[in-house]
Amino acid sequence: MTTFTVWKYDDPQGAEHAVSLLQEAASEGLVKIDDHAVVSWPVGAAHPTTKHWHEDNWRGAGWGALWGLLFGALFAIPLVGVAVGAGAGALSKARERLGISDQQLERIRQEVTEGTSALFLVTEQGDLDRLGERMRGTHSRLIETNLTDAERRELIQTFDS
Repeated sequence: MTTFTVWKYDDPQGAEHAVSLLQEAASEGLVKIDDHAVVSWPVGAAHPTTKHWHEDNWRGAGWGALWGLLFGALFAIPLVGVAVGAGAGALSKARERLGISDQQLERIRQEVTEGTSALFLVTEQGDLDRLGERMRGTHSRLIETNLTDAERRELIQTFDS
């Protein structure tokens, strides 16, 4: 099953640091990363910056478009404007692909603020226990996922730092 998660960090560099740990874990077979992106919002900056890496060049352009739509909706374009704009269909399909609701978008928007960062992650297959051990101490907090409530509780318990 493909899992979408958003992890919040209480400093602008936290998510970037987590990426290096995550890539190391992937190289050891602890998780299969489909794609990921980092949003970093330094103190004093008017807007966050985004970075996108793709694990597969063939699919990279598609993921880049999806992240662009998602981040535009979160940080640049009011949702009402998107709903009536030309990008509404594309954004809707992108959100559907990841299983993200309007309420989840709003929660991410409220959580990722100046002085924080977030790791947006799409994964498959993972050894959550070993991955959780690797990510302990990164001071992260799960703010959104497409998992069921039971799966979400297990993930939070595993990754609790």
